[in-house]
Amino acid sequence: MTSSQNCPCGQGQYAACCQPLHLKQQVAQTAEQLMRSRYSAFALKQIDYILQTTALGQQSTLDRAAIADWSQSNQWLKLDVVQHQPKLDKTHALVEFKAHYHDGTQAHIHHEISHFVLHQQQWYFLDPTLDMKITMKQPCVCGSGKKFKQCCAQFI
Repeated sequence: MTSSQNCPCGQGQYAACCQPLHLKQQVAQTAEQLMRSRYSAFALKQIDYILQTTALGQQSTLDRAAIADWSQSNQWLKLDVVQHQPKLDKTHALVEFKAHYHDGTQAHIHHEISHFVLHQQQWYFLDPTLDMKITMKQPCVCGSGKKFKQCCAQFI
């Protein structure tokens, strides 16, 4: 993708939108901006970015091959942000979105309500699909140092 092309997330030119995040020249300022950049990363098959923007304690359990397959086997058509709740508490936010894609046979809409956590001035996606064996008293998956039950448990 050239930097003058429209960004897959729909918010302008790629060079001024998601590219600086993908190139690690800046970090997302909001959970919505991170979610948009993750959608663009799916559309552009930038798997490392998707992995790196997932909660720190969840990254090692991600299935890179499955994520790459999901990214590559679909044509990503457009993104609609339904709602963004930037302050669920001091460090958590919610983004509801619809990702439109075509699987080669028919069009689909992936509708999701995602939660994000702010850790050391950086937003991360909290993946609720991971089968992690974590107890409420263990350190939180986000890296905050708090117990899981006092931090991200209610959002996963």
